[in-house]
Amino acid sequence: MLDNQEIPLAKIPETRYARLLTYPINDPSKLKDRVRELSSAGVTSLRFTGSTIIGGVPVLGKGCVGIVTLADLDGITVALKIRRDDADRPSMTNEGKLLRLANSVNVGPRLITATKNFLAMEAFNGLPLFKWAETKTASHRKDVKEVLEKLLYSCFRLDAIGLDHGELSHAPKNVLVSRSGEGCIVDFESASTTRRVANVTSLLQYFLFGSISRTIQAPRIFPRKRQTLKTLTQYKQEPSVENFNRILEAIGLAG
Repeated sequence: MLDNQEIPLAKIPETRYARLLTYPINDPSKLKDRVRELSSAGVTSLRFTGSTIIGGVPVLGKGCVGIVTLADLDGITVALKIRRDDADRPSMTNEGKLLRLANSVNVGPRLITATKNFLAMEAFNGLPLFKWAETKTASHRKDVKEVLEKLLYSCFRLDAIGLDHGELSHAPKNVLVSRSGEGCIVDFESASTTRRVANVTSLLQYFLFGSISRTIQAPRIFPRKRQTLKTLTQYKQEPSVENFNRILEAIGLAG
C-alpha cells in the first residue's frame, strides 16, 4: 500500500486528483458541483492511498459503480465511495438505503451519509478475504473456522431480513478480514430485497469450492463434504434457524 496523500477538499480542483471525482471524464463543471456536494456533506479532505492505481493515483478500490478512497468528514476518517460518471445508476442513495438496512442487523460498514454522487461509511481496516487467506493466521484451522463462523452469522442475519448481497459467491473483494479476525461484508451496490436470498449458501460455497478453498485447505478443515452439501440444499429450500444450525453442525461449528 502506498503512502497517504491527503489533499484539502478546496485544493482538489488544482491537482491531478481532481479527475477521480468525475472519473472517467474530466469535466470542470461537474467537478465544481461535486466538490460543493462533498463540502455540504462535511468532507474537508480526501486521502489517496491503497493498492489500486488509477492514473498514477492510489485508491482503496475501483469497481463498475464507484471508486473508494479515504476522506475526513467532520473530523473522522471515513471510506468514501465516489460514483463514476459512467455508472449504470444515477445516484448512490439506493445503495445507501441497502447498506442502512444491512446495518440494522449489524452487518456491513456503518453508513454515515449518502448523497447523489457519494457514499460515506465507516472505514474498516482489513484485507480482502482472498489476501487474508494467504496470511499465516489463515494457516491455522481454528482461525479459519472462527472467521467463517462470524461471517456466516452475518450472512444469516442478512438472509433473515430478505437482503441478498448478490456477490458473495465470488467474495474476494466484498469481504474484508481484520488482523483480529473480524470480518466485514462490504459493497452492497448489487444487493436486492426482491431476489431470493443466498448469502449463507454463497459464502460457504466460496469457502468450500471457491478460489480460496485450496489456500485454506478446505477439505482438511471441512471434511464432511456430502453432509454439508445436503444441509445447504435444505437451507436453500427453507432458510430457517434449524437448517442454519444443521449447516454449522456439518462444518464443525455447532456448540
